[in-house]
Amino acid sequence: MGLMSAEGIVCGYGAADEILKGAALAVDERELVAIIGPNGAGKSTLLKAVAGLLRLKSGRVLFAGDPIETLDARERARRGIAFVPQEANVFPTMTVRENLEMGGFLDKRSTRARIERLFARFPLLAEKRRAAARALSGGQRQVLAMAMALMVQPRLLLLDEPSAGLSPTAAETLFDTIRAVHEEGTAIAMVEQNAREALMIADRGVVLVDGRTVRVGPARKMADDPEVRRLFLGG
Repeated sequence: MGLMSAEGIVCGYGAADEILKGAALAVDERELVAIIGPNGAGKSTLLKAVAGLLRLKSGRVLFAGDPIETLDARERARRGIAFVPQEANVFPTMTVRENLEMGGFLDKRSTRARIERLFARFPLLAEKRRAAARALSGGQRQVLAMAMALMVQPRLLLLDEPSAGLSPTAAETLFDTIRAVHEEGTAIAMVEQNAREALMIADRGVVLVDGRTVRVGPARKMADDPEVRRLFLGG
């Protein structure tokens, strides 16, 4: 059985709103899944549904074999699901260290030890530990946001458009960081407009169109597929 399985997900942002129309997503232990598709397909909405930030109209979400669709976001986080939103994902006036402390608020045991492990894992954050988050570059803020999520030692990390707004160089560095976190054993589901780069580091690709999962397969094979390249990879 996989780590997380979401099936028949129907939800939106209002009573009459259905952005997802039966979407599905599965992530195995230690797997990196890239979710791609056109703008408005419901990719970010799917991550929020898994994280517990949206109420489902219908559908089922299993995590580690247990149904969690009725649990709130905090309880899902306690069970090991961490969500990193695209924007407003750090506290700009707080220092890097204070941001990490906030990331660990759900479990205050051994906070200092976990912070030191993350500083060893991300030397750049260690160098800037006393700097305000707003003083970081865009790429550095994304790494901080990811490190905050890792403070709860999640089994599943949900990343929403991590490279949005970054320069090509900063995005490449960030993808290297995501690959490294994945290789250390954390399962990741990532929504990413930079579909080519996402598929190159992922194990599996998922294509979402108009609120429905229309294609699932090995990421590298998907990156080489002529139809996928034409629709989502720019040729």
